[in-house]
Amino acid sequence: MALLPVRRRVAVVGTGAIVADSHLPALRAHTDRTELVAAVDVDPGRLDAFRELAGEQVVGYASVEAMLDAVRPDLVLIGTPPSLHREQTVASLRAGAWVLCEKPLCLSLAEYDEIAAAEDASGTYASVIFQHRYGSGSVHARELIASGALGTPLVAHCQTTWHRDAAYYAVPWRGRWATEGGGPTMGHGIHQYDLLLYLLGPWEEIRAMAGRLVHDTESEDVSTALVRFRGGALATVVNSVLSPDEVSRVRVDCADATVELTHLYGHRNDDWSYTPARHVPTERAAAWRTPPHDVPSSHTAQLGALLDAYDAGVRPSGSGQEARDTLEFAAALYKSAFTGRPVRAGDITAGDPFHTAMHGGHPDWAPKEHA
Repeated sequence: MALLPVRRRVAVVGTGAIVADSHLPALRAHTDRTELVAAVDVDPGRLDAFRELAGEQVVGYASVEAMLDAVRPDLVLIGTPPSLHREQTVASLRAGAWVLCEKPLCLSLAEYDEIAAAEDASGTYASVIFQHRYGSGSVHARELIASGALGTPLVAHCQTTWHRDAAYYAVPWRGRWATEGGGPTMGHGIHQYDLLLYLLGPWEEIRAMAGRLVHDTESEDVSTALVRFRGGALATVVNSVLSPDEVSRVRVDCADATVELTHLYGHRNDDWSYTPARHVPTERAAAWRTPPHDVPSSHTAQLGALLDAYDAGVRPSGSGQEARDTLEFAAALYKSAFTGRPVRAGDITAGDPFHTAMHGGHPDWAPKEHA
């Protein structure tokens, strides 16, 4: 007789739109493997509205500490503003829970080191939501590139050109280093360049620029970068919230084919295209077609992968070095943009001002009290 899957007891921290609209449907899609038992929010009205939506079995708490003491969940899903992520993640890890946290996992490499230390001490893991890695189209593209089926990767483009108006930045924690960690480099484009890193592997050098062209914010509203990857490929990266025609795009030109993804906030197999070079036989190109099983990039897909890792007792993807590499890329982009100098992977270490804050204390960008 087959054993039933183990159901993990889950708590959510923060009950706003991202939790209600993305995490809750993901939990419902995995109801055979999860049981939502608790929710945390400092806003009683919002908490009550979420509990009404999620079900009467969900117990509400006003603080993470009270919830962890009372519930001792297996898994904590965090969907609060970014400045709270590090503290809530560390507390959850110390309580023996695994964590799946919205991006960015934390606001600096120094904060990441605190999370890594908490992982080591507890034996539990913290993953960050990078759901674009988990669609079947992205998994397929990575396998083709890594296997050499498309030839050597040569040129890449990574584009997050979105639009956010003044009302968006009227939310007090947005556009501020201390509460959001940065602008579109940290909060918007991070999904696409994380996917670029997933497809192409380690980067070696970055040269970047950033600007405040429209919005009255502490952080940037646009950044651009030129990137050299360890394998030799050269890439451009654009992160913008100034673009009326919104699109998310990743393109990789390999020696034998161009693979391209065009979407906005999520992708399916049909959003990926493969264009063979003229010398490639038709039968070879036919083998590149996206898989028949279509798994959209989503919180649901990433949660499933995390539960698989939990059941196997292994580190989940989207955690550890993978999570740090993407955060280091952001820090390096900022350092290059603000200093006007190229930055190589591994350059930013303890003692570097860009290790403790993405603005690096730069007088033209840091808040006045930190300048």
